[in-house]
Amino acid sequence: MYIITNIMSRKPLLLPKNLKIMAELGENIKLARLRRKLSTEQVAERANIARTTLWAIEKGSPNVAMGSYVQVLFVLGLERDLLKVAGDDPLGRRLQDAKLLVKERAPKKTK
Repeated sequence: MYIITNIMSRKPLLLPKNLKIMAELGENIKLARLRRKLSTEQVAERANIARTTLWAIEKGSPNVAMGSYVQVLFVLGLERDLLKVAGDDPLGRRLQDAKLLVKERAPKKTK
């Protein structure tokens, strides 16, 4: 995944496809909160974040720190789900199994 950074603000500018993924993550977090019948105030307080930050998380904002996402997932009892990310890496395993070698640099020319 490539993240393009705006030099002036240093905020990540994600590709549209990745923004959709973030929006889906936010929606999943919101649904998890609603299933647990927790208010935004309760979750924000327990996660030690502002309600506006929680709203941004539930919208999938890429401008919210990863730690805030983790805190909210912890409050919802879902923090262990992060360990599933890249847990099963089919592409990485295929590359490893193919024993692809990294090319070595050519020796330096001596004068």
